[in-house]
Amino acid sequence: MVLTEVEGFILSETPYGETSKIINVFTSDYGVIGIMCKGAKSLKSKNRVSTMRLTFAKFNIYLKQGKLSTLVSADIINPLKRIKEDIILISYLSYLTELTHQVIKQSNSPKIYDDFINAVLKIEEGLDPLVITNIIEIKYLAELGVLFSLDECVMCGNKTGIATIDADKGGFICLNCLTNEVIVDKKVIKMLRMYYYVNIKSISNIKIEDDIKDVINKFLDMYYERYTGLYLNSKNFLKNLT
Repeated sequence: MVLTEVEGFILSETPYGETSKIINVFTSDYGVIGIMCKGAKSLKSKNRVSTMRLTFAKFNIYLKQGKLSTLVSADIINPLKRIKEDIILISYLSYLTELTHQVIKQSNSPKIYDDFINAVLKIEEGLDPLVITNIIEIKYLAELGVLFSLDECVMCGNKTGIATIDADKGGFICLNCLTNEVIVDKKVIKMLRMYYYVNIKSISNIKIEDDIKDVINKFLDMYYERYTGLYLNSKNFLKNLT
């Protein structure tokens, strides 16, 4: 076995015996891998903190693809101190982690890792967690194969005169196809498109009116409920908290 260094984020941990644990790590190079961490539950273990759930670190392991790898050491890349000192930010991180874990079961796109890690780091920097979360949500819809068209009316395919968006109808609706849907601010349409196309790593500042953010978030909540089949406990907890 060759000692291998991998970068990754701990999605979950499971106790193993009295002092050990198994962690599931989302890595940049190998997808999700299981790692046996011998003695890591012990208070004296040098790997105790660095093998906790929601940790972003570099792991030195004996890699066994398709089987349990073995941990030698782990070094935290970013302690995510801001997030872990705020119950609301922790809730956002928990939701993003659970959502990502579900999405990578259905897609092996390398973009998922980059988007997820960059989103976590932007929240840690202090950027609006709701906006960052909604950006991830809309990008993940494409990975799940249920992204609505960003360029045309869901009813007739018209690419002009988009008036609103409706989760029940499944996307944008043009003026010709309007029935009783609520017309949204044009900024909502613009922001939804921007959310999908933006490079998360390049975001340095976010200034979006609260009412626009609220409309986008409610739409994505309803869309996820109707078209993804994902029902996440962390999402319900986040809704109750915020």
